[in-house]
Order: sequence, then structure tokens, then C-alpha cells
Amino acid sequence: MRALIIDDSRAIRMILGKTLRGIGFEVFEAGNGCEALERLQEIGRADLALVDWNMPEMNGYDFVCSVRSKAEHADMRVMMVTTEAEITQMIKALEAGANEYIIKPFSKEAVVEKIQILGLIP
Repeated sequence: MRALIIDDSRAIRMILGKTLRGIGFEVFEAGNGCEALERLQEIGRADLALVDWNMPEMNGYDFVCSVRSKAEHADMRVMMVTTEAEITQMIKALEAGANEYIIKPFSKEAVVEKIQILGLIP
């Protein structure tokens, strides 16, 4: 299983990366949505993308819209991992194609539980 972590915070990428590696994922990283699209071209596909909302160049919402417009990424699960806590933002992300939504700060257990909900780990 491959995961792409998209966040402009190196610390968040490290924390999420450690959690994902611990449950068997191969982890790739990007600092914004533009970098993430480039990474997807390099690696071919990912099973899961964990996406921050607020990033420079291309934010997480725009990344979700972009990736959902491409048939080759139709099966990729997308989880927003963000400080955006307003219900309107959650609805907007889910309507754009995000599969799950978790609010920072988060616990390792909450992230693993969401990935289980997505059906990517037993």
C-alpha cells in the first residue's frame, strides 16, 4: 500500500509518515498540491492521500478537485487532515471527493481508525 502525505509542515509529514509506516504503508511526501500532483506522476498511483487544506501554491481543496478529475486516481482514498473545523469546510471537501476528514490536532489512534474506516487496513 502506498500513501502520499501532502502538508506544508515537515513536522506533520514526519508524524503521519511514522504512523503510516508503522501500519505497513510505503510513504511519499509533498509540501503542497502542485508537488503532490508531480509526485503522483512519478510514483504512478497511491492508495491513500492525506491532505492538508491550507498550503501555498495549491491548497488541499484544489488538489482534491484536480485529482478527482483524473480517472487514473479514481480509486485513491483521500483524507483531509486539517485545522479547518467548520462544518461548511468539511462538506465542501467531501463534496469535492474527499473520503474522510480529520481535524488537527489528531491522535495516532484517530488516524489509524479513519484508515480502517476507508478499508485500507483490517
